[in-house]
Amino acid sequence: MTDIAASPLQVPAGAEWKPEFNVAQATDAWIATIPAAKRAQSDAYFEGGYWIDGWGTLVTVAIAWILLATRLSARMRNFAERRARSPFRQAFIYGALFMLAIGILGLPWTLYVGFFREHQYGMSNQTLGAFLGEQAISLALGVALGAISIAVLYAIIRRVRERWVYWATGASALLMLFMILVYPVFIAPLFNDYRPLPKGALRDSILTLAHENGIPADDVYWYDASKQTKRISANVSGIAGTTRIALNDNLLNETSAPEIRAVMAHEMGHYVLHHSLWIPLATALVFGVGFFVVNRLFGALRARRGERWGVRELADPAGLPLAMAIFAVVMLLLTPLSNSIVRVAENQADAFGLEAANEPQGFASVAMRLASYRKIEPGPIEEVIFYDHPSGRTRVERAMRWLAEHPPGNNR
Repeated sequence: MTDIAASPLQVPAGAEWKPEFNVAQATDAWIATIPAAKRAQSDAYFEGGYWIDGWGTLVTVAIAWILLATRLSARMRNFAERRARSPFRQAFIYGALFMLAIGILGLPWTLYVGFFREHQYGMSNQTLGAFLGEQAISLALGVALGAISIAVLYAIIRRVRERWVYWATGASALLMLFMILVYPVFIAPLFNDYRPLPKGALRDSILTLAHENGIPADDVYWYDASKQTKRISANVSGIAGTTRIALNDNLLNETSAPEIRAVMAHEMGHYVLHHSLWIPLATALVFGVGFFVVNRLFGALRARRGERWGVRELADPAGLPLAMAIFAVVMLLLTPLSNSIVRVAENQADAFGLEAANEPQGFASVAMRLASYRKIEPGPIEEVIFYDHPSGRTRVERAMRWLAEHPPGNNR
């Protein structure tokens, strides 16, 4: 791992700064750097993701139906009741079995989406064995964390009954905040090796950006994401003592120093603007809508089919597949809202990053690199519904407008 970026920044002729600089022409010049064939492939990949979301929801509903129609869910509940006397422990055991069941039943879909489709579009470097190994780790984590979460959820339902919606919404926010706290220190290293970035100009530049923006970090880490993917990525994650600045080796090895600074300033924007706090809170409110719908529909559906499925009441863990199916459908319908929450944060981080790094050309270049798997120019409605990040054109145009407002050599 070297200290310097692998290549110099290449700015297209039409986007270079000059007295007659034109934002629209500069934006078009950057867009034109993507060959037509690559653009068609990235459009196909991204648009296919629209169908992936819908089919993924149908897969979830199908898994729920299998668990209910075969009474497997009821049998798992009965097994838990025979092994424990406490309702909390019963829900914990059921939760572990439930997470294991959906992990196994959903494996074919996970393989297609996460492995075969990624290889089809040239996005993955991972072998099948390595992919399955990581899925095993994810399943183990899912079983452990899912069992605890499910046990807590049903404890809430037993205690407060119809008010469980409000309590579950709050618990969801706390769980997401907890994951932000522990992920960089305890979970991320299970999948990648994190090592300190060597001392030098690049490391010093990143730390200077961090300190100028009040980020309490004394080191920068890189991780070996290239063993899994061709994508570039970075993050500033954690809270308080768990804060970690990290960038992947694809970003280090394939981009220029201005691009790296642009990416890191964007990620620092998320941290400084407290997105790791308000995104989970806003997302929890979206979940709350899902919980509300589950609460309204569960009783009617259980009354019609509950005896056949072996589901007794809302507080019965055996009904969790039904609740999961309802929740999944509601979340699909609320996709525009959940995407918009993240997209607002990404827009804010973009604006912050341009001001912090003063690298508009690097920012534009990164936006074009991301075009390998993101459609560059969606329609306005398409962007609102399906995009959780600004489109490539939106980002390049923002960068070129910023450049026009902050000409090189002018004091800011």
